[in-house]
Amino acid sequence: MYVKITNGSIDTYPYNVGQLRRDNKNTSFPKQIPDGMLESYGILPVTFADMPSINDRTQKTEQAVAPSLVDDKWTVNWTTTDKTTEEIAEYDAAIAAGNRSTRDSKLAETDWTAMSDVTMADNMKTYRQALRDLPTHKNWPNLEDADWPTKP
Repeated sequence: MYVKITNGSIDTYPYNVGQLRRDNKNTSFPKQIPDGMLESYGILPVTFADMPSINDRTQKTEQAVAPSLVDDKWTVNWTTTDKTTEEIAEYDAAIAAGNRSTRDSKLAETDWTAMSDVTMADNMKTYRQALRDLPTHKNWPNLEDADWPTKP
């Protein structure tokens, strides 16, 4: 991926070698154009910064549309911003819905133990009650693996 620079500013982004050939029809370029030759036409490589680590619940990232000059390299960077209260509530609601679905599946796996012709073991009663109590857990809805009860 390249950027075409004219008078120190971005002229075209993204830009590629095919566009260079079309823009300069009367110029014969080698099959592999050396970086120095590309640079003489104002064509410079673009690097992409790694996505930053964020807290998915409280932050969001957005990749820049165009590169900027960072340490003499044209780089596409990321912007990190805090989520709004509404966005955090939406995130928590989605996580809670997923957790409820997982919990319901785990309960369904053990429904057979609650049939009238089966005597449910105490450890199974405890497990099923712990699953039903998950929405009252102190970490709800952002549960960790250790927060889930262990199936007997």
